[in-house]
Amino acid sequence: MFFLKKFFLTLIFFFTLASSSVLAQDQDADILFFWGQGCPHCEEEKIFLQSLQQKYPDIKINNYEIHLPENNQLLRQMGKKLNADVSGIPFTIIGDQYVAGFLSDETTGAQIEQALTSAPIQTLRTLQLPLIGTINVKNFSLPLLTFVVALLDGFNPCAMWTLFFLINLLLGLKDRRRMWILGATFIVASSFVYFLFLSAWLNLFLFLGFLPWVKIIVGLVALISGSYYLKEYLVNKNATCKVTGSQKRQKVFTRLRVITQKKQLALALIGIILLAFVVNLVELVCSAGLPAVYTQILTLTPLPSWQYYLYLIFYILIFMLDDLFIFFVAMTTLKAVGLDSKYARYSHLIGGILMVTIGLLMLFKPELLMFG
Repeated sequence: MFFLKKFFLTLIFFFTLASSSVLAQDQDADILFFWGQGCPHCEEEKIFLQSLQQKYPDIKINNYEIHLPENNQLLRQMGKKLNADVSGIPFTIIGDQYVAGFLSDETTGAQIEQALTSAPIQTLRTLQLPLIGTINVKNFSLPLLTFVVALLDGFNPCAMWTLFFLINLLLGLKDRRRMWILGATFIVASSFVYFLFLSAWLNLFLFLGFLPWVKIIVGLVALISGSYYLKEYLVNKNATCKVTGSQKRQKVFTRLRVITQKKQLALALIGIILLAFVVNLVELVCSAGLPAVYTQILTLTPLPSWQYYLYLIFYILIFMLDDLFIFFVAMTTLKAVGLDSKYARYSHLIGGILMVTIGLLMLFKPELLMFG
């Protein structure tokens, strides 16, 4: 992480980035400062604004604590007026300009002062990357967290057993083209279902994100889920899925066998897609903890809406890595492969430790999970 941070900060030196809007204001402009209890970046900006007011005595700073409903509503109204994403705090408005988040006096503070004085101050707060877009220089840990959580989530035994059985059925077909099409369709449909599931969590937390009790509930969910994973590591030596029992699996196996043997490819594809939806909806019961906690952490970071969904796509890609590996190896070698149960078991151990840690941080030190 130190090397990555140093590398990105070196790149930032070669970029000059504008602030959130282009209009400048007089020194007499009012500052609207939206903040929240428990937000460390808000406390840092408070100190900066106090020093700024000493430097420019004519400015007036209006403070709005967003846990008050009327202040929350005002923030959303100002966001619509400025066409700005107001899902993160602190959020500072100077006339027609706004600054989201607070990094340091030298970066974000310079943006705020620039809005007051019209001075052409250059900032080193963000970096423009191909495909990803503009990112905050302190957001480097969020991609890493996404990778780790999604990888652990992907090793969930409930998410793999249907694919194993489908591969065994496909290997019995003589038409290799049909094998590839049916298998790939199942994986794509499963990915889409999971994306919808993550999007639902994301939008729920974006809607409720300003409410302090949400962090408490998610923290407790993380602690309970983490404890369950640790218990599974100690008790469930074979890492079998308890949600989808033998009877449910037998019904799915029967349907898969009927679907793969249909002569018309179109009917087989429709059946595979519908079954993927049904199976994955059942499996979500097994893996609701990790996605819920991850999306809550994601919403703590102020980002444009499209970047939230880009993180979800990245999550899905990592989540499906093990399925893709198993499928491509099986289709290439014409031999069924699988991951030893010990990998799923160790994912319970690592996931349990990670979830318990996140749960404790969410309850007692939520600022450490704010990457923006």
